[in-house]
Amino acid sequence: MTTAQELQERGVKLFQQKDFEAAAQHFQQAMDAYEAEGRRDIAAEMQVNIGLVHRALGENQQALDAMQAALSVFQETGDAVRTAKVLGNMGGVYVELNDHEQAYNCYRQAADIFEAQGEKKLYGETLMAIGALQVDERKLMQGAATYEVGLEQLGELTPRQKVIKGLLGIRNKLSGGNK
Repeated sequence: MTTAQELQERGVKLFQQKDFEAAAQHFQQAMDAYEAEGRRDIAAEMQVNIGLVHRALGENQQALDAMQAALSVFQETGDAVRTAKVLGNMGGVYVELNDHEQAYNCYRQAADIFEAQGEKKLYGETLMAIGALQVDERKLMQGAATYEVGLEQLGELTPRQKVIKGLLGIRNKLSGGNK
């Protein structure tokens, strides 16, 4: 008999291989198994994973519905970090729906929770998502400043992030140190 964790791991692997329908089936089976074990929090994580599958397939309303259901569980159980993670994921779906107001709302809530929980890396990543959204809206200086604050929260930067940080440093020198 396959365990809930094995179903979950197989779902993750299938998701990474972009076999989204099969991934969703495994996540659903894992969710059912976790619920049967009384592990509501992990079952809700599987609900988020199902939402991510819907997002990958461009099924944004189904993604939001799945994530909203998981969000309710995390809020009821007082799981702040998981609440913030779901809010961040929902922000990304709202960006794809071109609903920037809802995207900002979700990202801002997520960032505030991550900051309060001392989750510097997740806080930084969320600020970078806000900065990218601001840049998309042609709020270039505001977006660059938000993105830069996000970068400062991260520990190890990727090569791309290092280049961006360097460019932001040049911008700051050219503008006399003002952000």
